[in-house]
Amino acid sequence: MTNKLLSVVDVSVSFGSGQKWKPVTSDVSFDIGHGETVAIVGESGSGKSVTALSIMRLLPERTTRISGRVEFDGRDLTAYSSAQMRDVRGNEIGMIFQEPMTSLNPTMSIGDQIGEVLVRHRGLSRARARKDVLELLARVKIPAAERRIDEYPHNFSGGMRQRVMIAMALACKPKLLIADEPTTALDVTIQNQILQLIKELQEEEKMAVMFITHDMGVVAETADRTVVMYNGRVVERGETSRIFFQSEEPYTKRLLAAVAPLDASRFKNRPVRYAEYGSDGSISRLEEEQADTVDGTSTPALSVENLTTRFVIRDKLFKRAVGKVHAVENVTFSIQPGETLSLVGESGCGKSTTGRSILQLVKPVSGTIRLFGRDLSNLSGADLRAERQSLQMVFQDPFASLNPRFTIEDALVEPMRCAGVDTVTALSKVPELLTLVGLNPEMANRYPHEFSGGQRQRICIARALSVSPKVIVADEAVSALDVSVKAQIVNLLLDLQQRLGLSYLFISHDMTVVERVSHRVAVMYLGEIVEIGPRAEVLGNPRHPYTRRLLSAVPIADPSRRGQRAAGGFHEIKNPIRDVDYVSPPREYQQVSDTHYVMAES
Repeated sequence: MTNKLLSVVDVSVSFGSGQKWKPVTSDVSFDIGHGETVAIVGESGSGKSVTALSIMRLLPERTTRISGRVEFDGRDLTAYSSAQMRDVRGNEIGMIFQEPMTSLNPTMSIGDQIGEVLVRHRGLSRARARKDVLELLARVKIPAAERRIDEYPHNFSGGMRQRVMIAMALACKPKLLIADEPTTALDVTIQNQILQLIKELQEEEKMAVMFITHDMGVVAETADRTVVMYNGRVVERGETSRIFFQSEEPYTKRLLAAVAPLDASRFKNRPVRYAEYGSDGSISRLEEEQADTVDGTSTPALSVENLTTRFVIRDKLFKRAVGKVHAVENVTFSIQPGETLSLVGESGCGKSTTGRSILQLVKPVSGTIRLFGRDLSNLSGADLRAERQSLQMVFQDPFASLNPRFTIEDALVEPMRCAGVDTVTALSKVPELLTLVGLNPEMANRYPHEFSGGQRQRICIARALSVSPKVIVADEAVSALDVSVKAQIVNLLLDLQQRLGLSYLFISHDMTVVERVSHRVAVMYLGEIVEIGPRAEVLGNPRHPYTRRLLSAVPIADPSRRGQRAAGGFHEIKNPIRDVDYVSPPREYQQVSDTHYVMAES
């Protein structure tokens, strides 16, 4: 390829010390031209981020061995000293890291952090740097930049923090931007905005972009060429359209097969489950279609009526109430035995608070919660713990929800012992639970850090199942997983539902997964349900403007349809904070069909 900006030649990375070195990547090679976007794709552990960090020379020198050559704009970066690399990083090569909250200094204001880059690389005064920072914040569409420049990272939402990282990475107008999973755990609307922003700035500055991701929809939307990595090696590379439509490697085919395109043309029947693929790319398992509806005549497994949860905001000096966060407002729905209701919406809309309120992990202000007709609203202590045996939760981050000091056996035994099961019986059930979620019983004595993200999520599901629940609240249980691991977890949830008759409240912002698992869908915005109904009707014929905007932001995993996704513009979710005496207005719902309701626009 002519006009090369970056050339990675046979780069191999090993971690270790002394005589013990473990290869992580082997002979990785690819090029990026001026103004070009190249996507590096693959599952977690394939070596994508390690490759990016080796280019930036950010891997610890004492425990890392790097061989090969990295040429940038005609210079060999592998021969650069640490001081020379500091002049390159943030100046000629910018990088956006996957998790902005851990990449930003919590003790420094946003303005100081971005300004530091300009002072260091451009030699600007603090006053001039502040002026340029204001322009950068406005450029990345952060509203009220003059007020927010002195705020700290915790004052910003996930999408806003990612925009701050983009502003920092682009402060010195780099020739190359390395974006490492910049949209992995973001809502589809925020993801759409971030991708638009990177594209606009790329066109303005004529910079190249190295996009690291496992989201094939994002690849189809953004990349000129694609490099596929597996087990530390490049297994295929080429034009993005060729990778999607004429891939030769079995792993690439398997990666693409795990992608779940949102396709309203298939809404006549509930779609088949994800297929599972063998190492040669052939289908090893494909489930038959399930019924699109469940029996609605029996007593609901879970019934929620007028659920309202608010958080009081107090001033720092006198601790007086100065406002309230209206997190959940008059939410009503029911779930039948064996049914899945998906709760969707942007971050901050109240989805997770709804789930936590149902389990009484957060105390609601008002409302009624019934589990198979039994009122949970006023229960506490031993009575509530007894009822929770039938109502369990799977959290978004499996690593954070598992005790790192507990073995997996301990983690599975503990809830059973709390439920009154004797230790011998609880221990005897551990192999059965691990087998149920597709794990080897011999893994029981390992610790959480010894498992992959997908395996840890399976362990969390096994823990939830240990007390034989009838209803499971799955809070973003697959949002940050690779497409293939996500497919496995979704298959597992559907298997368990069919085998055990489980009901799910499936909280998610991933619309393609929602399409697969749902019988019905409820769309939340600012703490309220704005549309609820059968999956086929809500996703195939959305009536509320917010539902339409949510669906239009879903990336299309098809390079031939690039640019057909709605631009959408920058929409920050409105502030849910209200005055102490604020009273929510009454809402009216229009009935579209027998079970499809849409909030009337005010």
